[in-house]
Amino acid sequence: MKFYAVGGAIRDALMGLPVHDIDYVVVGSSVEEMLAKGFRPVGKDFPVFLHPDTQAEYALARTERKTGKGYKGFHFYADPSVTLEQDLLRRDLTINAMAQEVGEDGSLHGPILDPYNGQEDLAAKVFRHVSDAFAEDPLRLLRIARFAARFPEFSIADETMLALKAIVRADELRVLSAERIWQELARGLVASKPMHMFQVLLDTGAAKTILAPTLASQLSQEEFREAMLAHLGAAGNSLEERCAVVLMNISAAEIRSWADCVRMPIEVRDFSEIFSDLLALTNKSPLHFQPVDVLAWFNRADIWRKPDRGQALLNLAQNIGLGVAPLVKAMRNAQAINTAEIIAGVAAEDRSNGERIGSAFEAARLAAITTALQG
Repeated sequence: MKFYAVGGAIRDALMGLPVHDIDYVVVGSSVEEMLAKGFRPVGKDFPVFLHPDTQAEYALARTERKTGKGYKGFHFYADPSVTLEQDLLRRDLTINAMAQEVGEDGSLHGPILDPYNGQEDLAAKVFRHVSDAFAEDPLRLLRIARFAARFPEFSIADETMLALKAIVRADELRVLSAERIWQELARGLVASKPMHMFQVLLDTGAAKTILAPTLASQLSQEEFREAMLAHLGAAGNSLEERCAVVLMNISAAEIRSWADCVRMPIEVRDFSEIFSDLLALTNKSPLHFQPVDVLAWFNRADIWRKPDRGQALLNLAQNIGLGVAPLVKAMRNAQAINTAEIIAGVAAEDRSNGERIGSAFEAARLAAITTALQG
């Protein structure tokens, strides 16, 4: 019975990057033995256990066989006879198929075990799949795309690109769960070079299946990609901002439709939709904003209850070069109105009427916006 650290932890350590999470594999053991040693089972699809002291996850070494479509269409076999090399063989990339033994004190020791030449590909900065079984798991295409965004200096081996295209041709991507698609896209969006992720999706033909239709079409245009690259460079690092910039030229209705398809978090979806509406507003009246249009966008952004979001949206617009300085001034004016005075100005007998109060606020806000835009 031996414990090994495997996968990304070994890769990142060799690259001199911080290691945040470690995947552990147990070789030469069984479910019964793990339970006897105090490990607690948590795995549903294959045997995974929580360490009795550290609560870290330890998985029994296993092999797998494709039995259906998608990344869940596998039969796993875990047994004391499964070797470390067999377990590593089922992993996606050679740079993720390395291991190092874990001592009783939890420290790593001994040589890097590298049966599939991961260190060689790491030095050459190449993404190369471990075995032909790579193409059986469609999730691996999104992982490679996300890795491309995180490690932009890496290239994809020719044979691996062929395997990725085979995944697309087999229509395997359509059986991926929406949650897993968004999870990989989100991680790629906040990586150092998100455009590299989109380039992989384009090169493999996956963009038409994974992305919003308009976005997939736009990304095929070199001029759009160059503009997007510049906008992402000027935007912040938050997921909300990155996603909003990528989707800024898409209508709010299509953003909503795609967001539902990939189970995008509501706060990220709303930020993107409202930013798209802001772009539409600036395109409608770039020199002379109409107060009624500005008020409609302020209400859409709900700057009254969510002033920080309103400020973040306008800051992002300014950072990528949109002329929204008048809107910033108008927002400050509208937010500064005295609510007590507005309520006091409503006839006493109408103060219990929510519609009358609401109309009074709308009128006061519109007046404040008009003053700001004319000043």
